[in-house]
Order: sequence, then structure tokens, then C-alpha cells
Amino acid sequence: MENKFELAHLGINTPDPGTALELAKLLSLVFNLKPRHGQKSEFAGEYFECMKSPFLGQNGHIAMRTPDLDAAVAELKEKGFALKMETAAYTEDGRLKNIYLDDEFGGFAIHIMRG
Repeated sequence: MENKFELAHLGINTPDPGTALELAKLLSLVFNLKPRHGQKSEFAGEYFECMKSPFLGQNGHIAMRTPDLDAAVAELKEKGFALKMETAAYTEDGRLKNIYLDDEFGGFAIHIMRG
């Protein structure tokens, strides 16, 4: 059985914190979203993550959510996709929380997250 994925958010790389904040404010205004400050990024609602400095992916990242991350990882490996193990983040109880795929797609890194 194939795993279900849904778009969680789009991460956009910006060169600095000021640019990230201005972009998040603009996206929030355009789409009536609530802005939210983060340590490494500024959010416009839950849809746009404006990175305070360039991160993975030439343009940024696409975050995909799945209810069964372990099954999704196994499925992706079975399809021949490699994962960046150094990007793996874990919950307090030791379960995989999110991880990036090794490839870029159209200039975007992709990370899969539990959710």
C-alpha cells in the first residue's frame, strides 16, 4: 500500500533575516495569513517558511507531511531514493520526526515530516 503525502509548507531561501521578515509579512498580507517568528525562519501562516539564511535546496525546500513516516521512508528507499541521514531529526521518545531526501527537485530540497 502506498503512503499518503500532503504538502505541509514551502520553504523559501532568503539571504538574511530582514529579507525573510519582509517576505513573510508580504505573503501574510497577500493571503491573509498570520505571521509567526521562528529561530531560523519567519512564517506566513503554515504555508510559507521564509528562511533567514540560505538552507538546503538552491531555492528552498518543500515540506511534505505523512501520517506514517517510517513507512514513507521505507517506500522511498524501495523506490530508489536516498535520504540525507545527517538531516534526520527525532522526537523526544526517539522516533524519526523529519528527514530530507538526498536529491533536489526543480531547485528545491524535499523534507518528509511526521504529521
